[in-house]
Parts: sequence; structure tokens; C-alpha cells
Amino acid sequence: MLWPLFFLVTAIHAELCHPDAENAFKVRLSIRTALGDKAYVWDTNEEYLFRAMVAFSMRKVPNRETTEISHVLLCNVTQRVSFWFVVTDPSKNHTLPAVEVQSAIRMNRNRINSAFFLNDQTLEFLKIPSTFAPPTDPSVPVWIIVFGVIFCIIIVATTLLVLSGIRQRRRKNKESSEADEAEDKLENTTTIENSIPCGPLDMKGGHTNDVFVTEDERLTPL
Repeated sequence: MLWPLFFLVTAIHAELCHPDAENAFKVRLSIRTALGDKAYVWDTNEEYLFRAMVAFSMRKVPNRETTEISHVLLCNVTQRVSFWFVVTDPSKNHTLPAVEVQSAIRMNRNRINSAFFLNDQTLEFLKIPSTFAPPTDPSVPVWIIVFGVIFCIIIVATTLLVLSGIRQRRRKNKESSEADEAEDKLENTTTIENSIPCGPLDMKGGHTNDVFVTEDERLTPL
């Protein structure tokens, strides 16, 4: 008595789920490429998990909260791990619109990928565009980050100005001390003329040449 019912259900499933059927999606997995030596075997347990994840995604869609795992049908499963699937509505004996399924998959794509340790490139829904992870709110407000950057720029600029001023001051002091040393060397220089050392001329105190001094000038007045 159960065999006719079983064949009837199988026939209905075959009619609803087949390649290029209405509201059907093809899935292709690259488990070996993604996981290498840690790749797992795709079997009926993995198929059950996939159906459960699709049912979970559909239950997030308004008015589809009653979706069950049995409502997700898989067909044409290949050893290279590709297959087709549809989501059915048993009450009306037809598949759910592709737009609803696509929306549910896109909203929960990251959850589905994580369940199989794959990503958008190694778990492909061929008719469903890849999605990006939703942007995360920064833990620190943006204005604090901007303020911190500006404050750091001001500190660096101030430090560079101070260092530049110190360097210029040192350079001026060094040039001044070198000029003083050169002047001192010039004043203490002794020249030699006709093998006679001649000291520098004292222009301020004057210097008297005794050769041209008269006898009277040499005598000190009493």
C-alpha cells in the first residue's frame, strides 16, 4: 500500500526538481579546492545539512515561517558535487518563486558558507549573485578617529618645528664660535720679515720707534 504512495511522491519530486526547471537553482561545490587534504566527502548527511540550511533561510522570509526540510528537494547530484534544488509549497504542490528563494539565500549566504567551511567562490549558486559580508559598525566613533589623526599631525608638526629651531640655533652658535676662533688666531699671528719676528701692531695703544726719538724726548722732564 505504501509503494504506490512512494512512487507517486517520487514522480512529483522528479517533475518539480530537474535541470532548468522553473524556480530551480544549480549549486556547484569545490570542496577539494577549498580544504585540500581536509576535504570531506559529500554524502547524504551533507545533503541533509544543505537542505536544512536552505529551509532555515526560507523561514527568515515573511510568510514562509512554516518551511520544513522536506520542502527542499535536491536532484541530479553528481560526484563532482553539483546538483539542482527547489523549494516546494506542499499545500499548493508547486515550487516557491525563484525571487523569494534568491532573497533568502542572499540574506543568509554567510551562514550557509560557514556550515560547509566554504566561501562564495567554492560554494556557488549559479543563478544567485555573490554577496558581501554586511559592514560592521566600528567600535570607536569616527569622529574620535578623525580627531586622533589630526591631533597626531599637530604633535608631529610641532615637534619638527622645535627640532628645526634647535638645529638652526646650534648652527648659528657654531658659526659664531668659529668666527671668534678665527679672529683670535689672526690677532695672535706672528709674522717674520727679514728673519726678524714681528708681533702684531697694537693700533689702540700705539707703538714708539726709538730710532726716531730725539735725545731730548728720551729725557724725562724733572
